[in-house]
Amino acid sequence: MSSENIEPKMGLRGRLEEACVGGTAEFLATFFFIILGAGTVVVTGAITGGSLDVSRLLAISLAHGIAIMLLVTATANISGGHINPAVTIAMIITKNITITKGVVYIICQLAGGAVGALALCWLIPEAGTLGSHSLGSGITAFQGLGTEIILTFALVFVIFASAVDPRGLGKLAPVAIGLTVMADHLVGVPLTGASMNPARSFGPALVSMTWDNHWIYWAGPIIGGVLAALVYKLVFLNRR
Repeated sequence: MSSENIEPKMGLRGRLEEACVGGTAEFLATFFFIILGAGTVVVTGAITGGSLDVSRLLAISLAHGIAIMLLVTATANISGGHINPAVTIAMIITKNITITKGVVYIICQLAGGAVGALALCWLIPEAGTLGSHSLGSGITAFQGLGTEIILTFALVFVIFASAVDPRGLGKLAPVAIGLTVMADHLVGVPLTGASMNPARSFGPALVSMTWDNHWIYWAGPIIGGVLAALVYKLVFLNRR
């Protein structure tokens, strides 16, 4: 999830080729994120009979956090390791990547999420809703939206602090990002499923046709991600 403020000067063909290469990396990373993240939700659900206890919560949180850490490490030098439309939109708003490249990334992320969910459905025939996100018992739509905004704000803030800021952690950024995803899941899974990522929500929802409150998993992450990016850039990144 590295910054791409200074892009090399190249022709239209070169920019498109670069966007396609990065998009391919985003597709593959999102595909495997669905397999590892949503797959853990499905498998642990089969083991526990669908109930959410502490051990299942820990397993889901660890799977998502470790998956993001590894996939960001693998793709950071290719695409920036976004693996998340909310992150890509935040990068576009702060001019870390071009609109063209961002649109290609988002399309590839959504496609990767959908194909990953299809693969998961094929691998596990009794996969149910494929780990689709839904609101917890007693959680209103407004509370769910607020939860997703706050969780994604934390994630994107850490991304900018560790990967985008030149004074950040550099090669250790994927560890910080993965740990943030894991911590967010520990809090958010019982409330909203802890999406923070429209592609992670979209793929399983599309394949299983589970659209209840789906708008929350777009609006919340995008609002939270853009707010975090703007706050970090305006308050911390531009300071002397």
